Amino acid sequence: MNKDWMKVFVAAFFEVFWVIGLKHAEDFWTWTGTVIAIFISFYLMIMAGRKLPVGTVYAVFVGLGTAGTVFSEILFFGEPFKVDKALLILFLLVGVIGLKLVTTDKVKEGGEF
Repeated sequence: MNKDWMKVFVAAFFEVFWVIGLKHAEDFWTWTGTVIAIFISFYLMIMAGRKLPVGTVYAVFVGLGTAGTVFSEILFFGEPFKVDKALLILFLLVGVIGLKLVTTDKVKEGGEF
């Protein structure tokens, strides 16, 4: 895995934090953390999209972020576990992994500052 795909995975990790923050932030510090997570998440996704296919980057970003958010809500916030929801998330992840596997890593030049 190259550094650009690693940016996508780290961006998805931060996406989980800001999505949870949008629901659970209550004071200045939690809102500040949410805004910082949004900035980091989108910055990394945009940087990865400069060299990788944008559609695939976005699909992987959203898919991993969705799965991470659903499982975080179950683990940390008491959301009930439902088998059908878990199976659908698993199906989503299979699609995301499939997109990653069939996407060539031809790095495009340009766009770097």
